[in-house]
Amino acid sequence: MKTIFSAGLWVLIGMALIVPPCTAEGLRTIDGRALQSMMSDGKPLVIVDVREPELFSAGHIKGAINIPYDDAKPRVFKELFRKDRIVFVCHGGPMGDELGRLLVKNGYPDVSNLAGGMKNWKGETVK
Repeated sequence: MKTIFSAGLWVLIGMALIVPPCTAEGLRTIDGRALQSMMSDGKPLVIVDVREPELFSAGHIKGAINIPYDDAKPRVFKELFRKDRIVFVCHGGPMGDELGRLLVKNGYPDVSNLAGGMKNWKGETVK
């Protein structure tokens, strides 16, 4: 019994070291290649650009919707649904992290944030 407990404890410790903290709390951080793959896999995807409307209009990821960060907290719960596969995009990442954690905390299971935001996006943009 003591051996089984010890083995289980080591498995839990190993998992804690392997699973990055952002995955453990439910929010995934993805890079541009992962986002492009998600965009082309045929499954519904909601890309939420949280930058100001002027920046969004100047160029955004194809298919993205604009929910500016300053208005986002009340809007995300009205406009995004738990069944949605959601990716946040901002200037450089932190605002998307914050909103993503908010959704995960409220039971949204499939939420990601684009690492580095639009600063690191190398894919197609549209106006």
